[in-house]
Amino acid sequence: MSQADDELEDSSAPLIEHLSELRTRLIRSVIAFIIGIVVAFTVAEPILQFLVDPIEDTLRRLGDPSPTLQYTSPQEYLFTLFRISMVFGFGLAFPVIAHQMWRFVAPGLYRKEKAAFLPFLIASPIMFFLGASFAHFIVTPLAMAFFLGFADVSSIFANLLAGGAPELPADAAIVPETEEGVRITFFGKVNESLDITLKFIMAFGLCFQLPVLLTLMGKAGLVSAAGLASTRKYAMVGILVLAALVTPPDVVTQIILFTVVYGLYEISIQLVRRVERKKTEELREEGILGEDEELWGEPDDDEDAKA
Repeated sequence: MSQADDELEDSSAPLIEHLSELRTRLIRSVIAFIIGIVVAFTVAEPILQFLVDPIEDTLRRLGDPSPTLQYTSPQEYLFTLFRISMVFGFGLAFPVIAHQMWRFVAPGLYRKEKAAFLPFLIASPIMFFLGASFAHFIVTPLAMAFFLGFADVSSIFANLLAGGAPELPADAAIVPETEEGVRITFFGKVNESLDITLKFIMAFGLCFQLPVLLTLMGKAGLVSAAGLASTRKYAMVGILVLAALVTPPDVVTQIILFTVVYGLYEISIQLVRRVERKKTEELREEGILGEDEELWGEPDDDEDAKA
């Protein structure tokens, strides 16, 4: 056997070992995910009630004494519960999945890299949970109040155009009966109501990952605090577009999303600056940087304040 063949066998053996370990980690992750789905399915109905609470509260405030959501096909309710089970099952299984992925990646990292990456792995689900909570308890009620209360706005304008008094209807979730036309009533579907709630949760959960993502990129040297600060105007435009896309056409909700995400952007700049200062101090101690040199052209506080 030639030397080239020996080297090929030596290089292929570690690859096979890595693939075998990856297969084991993936199997364990899938098993954890399936267990999470089963556990979540046992409590899927209470979770559904919790997710549609903003709709119920809004309807009761608008005068509906018995809010109702319906399903129009035999399998719709079951599939809705299964969808909830998949989303929350993944949440339950995430610690196990993250641990398995960490155990696969960690042996290839240096000690400093492990210490740098692990906090972000912990912070990511925490920030997602904060974003999801913000969406469910603040944004979704505002969105439901806008959508379900639109019938009130329509009826008020109709009364004003007809010369009547702008009185709120007795049943605000229903457009009042008229002499001509049909009675328009809200009959919410379970899957559609759940869909908008989950979209808000996912959108805000991902938006709250911004500090984690930018700080990790800053630690890797892909972005700098000075660069992020110099692109504030473009970030503001991008956040405004994002707010228009993921929220209903309600100015209040859009302002809330813009304020929160832009606040996270400013926090990200400070976190990246803190990472850069720490890295600069380490490089100065090692003699790589001089006392007057800055990492990535980082401006001092006075220059940043002027900017």
